[in-house]
Amino acid sequence: MFGTSEELFDFIASGLAKFAQTEGGDFYLPQERTREIGFTFSFPVKQTSVDSGILIKWTKGFAVSGTAGKDVVACLNEAMERQGLNMRVSALVNDTVATLAGARYWDDDVMVSVILGTGTNACYVESIGAIPKLQSNDSKSGRTIVNTEWGAFSNGLPLTEFDREMDAESINPGEQIFEKTISGMYLGEIVRRVLIKMAQGGELFGNSISEKLMTPFALRTPDICAMQQDTSKDLGHVGSILYDVLGVSSNTAERQIVVEVCDTIAERGGRLAGAGIVGILEKMEEDSKGLIFGKRTVVAMDGGLYEHYPQYRSYLQEAVDELLGSEISKNIVIEHTKDGSGIGAALLAATNSKYPHDF
Repeated sequence: MFGTSEELFDFIASGLAKFAQTEGGDFYLPQERTREIGFTFSFPVKQTSVDSGILIKWTKGFAVSGTAGKDVVACLNEAMERQGLNMRVSALVNDTVATLAGARYWDDDVMVSVILGTGTNACYVESIGAIPKLQSNDSKSGRTIVNTEWGAFSNGLPLTEFDREMDAESINPGEQIFEKTISGMYLGEIVRRVLIKMAQGGELFGNSISEKLMTPFALRTPDICAMQQDTSKDLGHVGSILYDVLGVSSNTAERQIVVEVCDTIAERGGRLAGAGIVGILEKMEEDSKGLIFGKRTVVAMDGGLYEHYPQYRSYLQEAVDELLGSEISKNIVIEHTKDGSGIGAALLAATNSKYPHDF
């Protein structure tokens, strides 16, 4: 996350080389062919063609030097050459777009895709007539996919002192504010900052404020998720996590407070994410003049946060139902599409193959 561009892409290419070696002997690639791959790239790019794109900036805590302003496809193709791989990128795809493509392959009602993992983003199907900035119209369907990069939305969000402090100390202050309030990289850190304030006020952990508790990002979102799954009477697992991860001893009453803090931050994150989905759906309803809410519309979800955090998932669904009302929300299906971005990228790479299909 903090190396050079060449180091990062060499790392990706070496992982790809190891993976390619595991392929069984049943598959045969004609000698004159180059293997074509889909490249899911979950960062903001200026996409210049289906197989090229210039990195605008890193997000999600990445600070790799020498990549911004470069074509990330060229970076990966060069790294694959250095590894001796006979491969080329056939399609560069944002993870949300890939998830939408993968889900829509099976279900024509998929209109929105959302990633909720380390970072977050969303995309949706839009009528070209609703995009004044789009000059050329070479879409036979009259529709295209809009990648919102909603993690960068920063205006008008209700922030706490903990959000502001975390943002000020981040590598990108003032940027990616929506992402910093709802995504997996940051939820655990927000909880840690709340716990510090409570400990300093004498409300938690006696007088012991450990070095681990004061360490930024020591508490991760999987930790707060695990604490919320503890249903034991004395919340023993919560106590173990607090001791092992943050170096603090706790009694049952303190553990209950910690779980409540975790739940509060997860609830806010899930509800804000749900509100984002409703915002997209309402825009689509307005642009289509009423063609969205009256029929089945699927929102494809992917990402570890959504997949593994049941309370977060529930709060997101509750917010969508609450904001849309029961009559409309019964038509909105929020569906987990596991590994959707990888599958979607492969499908898009296949459709952009330079070789004729022989099936």
